Amino acid sequence: MRPGNVIKHAGELFSIFSVVHRTPGNLRAFVQAKLRNLRTGAIIEHRFRSEDRVEQILLDESEMQFLYRDGDDFHFMNTETYEQIHLTRDVLGDSANYLLPEGMIQVEFYEGKPVGIELPATIDVTVVETEPGLKSATVSNVTKSAKV
Repeated sequence: MRPGNVIKHAGELFSIFSVVHRTPGNLRAFVQAKLRNLRTGAIIEHRFRSEDRVEQILLDESEMQFLYRDGDDFHFMNTETYEQIHLTRDVLGDSANYLLPEGMIQVEFYEGKPVGIELPATIDVTVVETEPGLKSATVSNVTKSAKV
């Protein structure tokens, strides 16, 4: 079990957020995992014992273009077939904050239904405007807001 993997647990699909292996005193070891339900977006914590079995799921991926946002719905298009889909903010989670207009991303599918996205590792943006830096703020690392 590793962060980013998708597993099937209790009949639902979950994405693994974090995993911690623990061995408390004279008790058996277990793995404490934080999981996000891909259907509902709910985050749960679950304790897996060493004898528990989980099924790792391989998702299909398709490169799609982010078109626009309509409230809490985000619309994407497959550039080869021109098929359009929409995902809700609950499904996207924090990834919704990093979508750029007309940006290409990987949409993950399970049994033909979109269940999430995978953002690119890096993006190229142009900084249009920033606040002027303070001359006395060179001792430590200072951040400032920027328009991209």
